[in-house]
Amino acid sequence: MSVDPMAYETQFFGFTPQTCMLRVYIAFQDYLFEMMLVVEGVMLKKLASIPGCKVSPSQIRKCTEKFLLFMKEHFDKLFAKMEEVLLQLVLNIPKNVLLPEDKVQEQYPYSKEEFQALQDELQQLQQQCRAEAALEQVLRAELEEQKAVKAELEKILQCFDGLESICREHGAGNFKESFALLTQNCKKLQDVLKDVEEKSKKIKQHDQLM
Repeated sequence: MSVDPMAYETQFFGFTPQTCMLRVYIAFQDYLFEMMLVVEGVMLKKLASIPGCKVSPSQIRKCTEKFLLFMKEHFDKLFAKMEEVLLQLVLNIPKNVLLPEDKVQEQYPYSKEEFQALQDELQQLQQQCRAEAALEQVLRAELEEQKAVKAELEKILQCFDGLESICREHGAGNFKESFALLTQNCKKLQDVLKDVEEKSKKIKQHDQLM
């Protein structure tokens, strides 16, 4: 069998030429074996009809096997020549023939260096796409976080609006002014509390000295 991979022929036919030849060889070989069995059966019937024939079936089988071996040796030689002819003249695509799906290579030929450059550029573009996809995912996560913060701020604003409404109902005037006044009073209370704590500490220290 030929060791040439014949990849272009495989692309065209859809099967390897060597596989085709192997199947043909097996089919011929099976037919030869079947033919020998038929011949053996006919010989046994003919000999059985001859009176006084002393040829046994085992002797017929030995003769059949010898004849089969002789036929197989000659068949292998003939098939080798037939295989060589078929692989060269029938199942072979000439070097100057281009398949229709490969016509684009003839229109836009590329050298190995140019093809490698395209491969490198393609790899860079793929990396950029992956980086942009990752960045988009980060931006989407940040956007979701901003939406959550916005929702919380809206809740706080609604709370302030409710407090302002309550202040108006009780005659407290502007909520912002009231809130600022409340903040100032809280600061004053903190200062007074701090002053009281300091005076309390001084009194305790005085009592301890006495």
